[in-house]
Amino acid sequence: MTDVRVVFRKYGGALHWNHPGRVLGEDEHGVWVEVPGGTVARKGEGPPVTWESTAIMLFPRNAWWTASFNTPPHKSEIYVDVTTVPEWRDDEVTMLDLDLDVIRLRDGRLILDDEDEFAEHQALLNYPPELISRAEATAHWLLDAVRERKGPFGGAHIQWLTIT
Repeated sequence: MTDVRVVFRKYGGALHWNHPGRVLGEDEHGVWVEVPGGTVARKGEGPPVTWESTAIMLFPRNAWWTASFNTPPHKSEIYVDVTTVPEWRDDEVTMLDLDLDVIRLRDGRLILDDEDEFAEHQALLNYPPELISRAEATAHWLLDAVRERKGPFGGAHIQWLTIT
């Protein structure tokens, strides 16, 4: 297993969530990374935050999202960030967080989150029209895929939990 730095940025390059992880391996869905409970993360340069539960993150090779499959007691089972395509540079994976999130809670409820932030950032950060349309299309695709448990959202992460 290889250590990696997970770095989310906002459009324009500002540092967003960033934390360490461990590459577990790859499959047809992308690269799987463990972020163990007890990991210390930061939002930008903000104060450290210690994450209580383990997450298995998936970074697809050619899609506009990243996913976290969270273990209990985390309130969300799956948390998918709409992002630009993840890019790997040496020991870092980075992408632009485009605000919209698709979340499946443990009770099965499905949420499209941060639509207000997405609308605000379109004006504030001057998102180009093609970025806006790509983010919206990705969010709607994700809502369907997570709801229907398609592809990696149908339990593909479970095998990676056994490696940790």
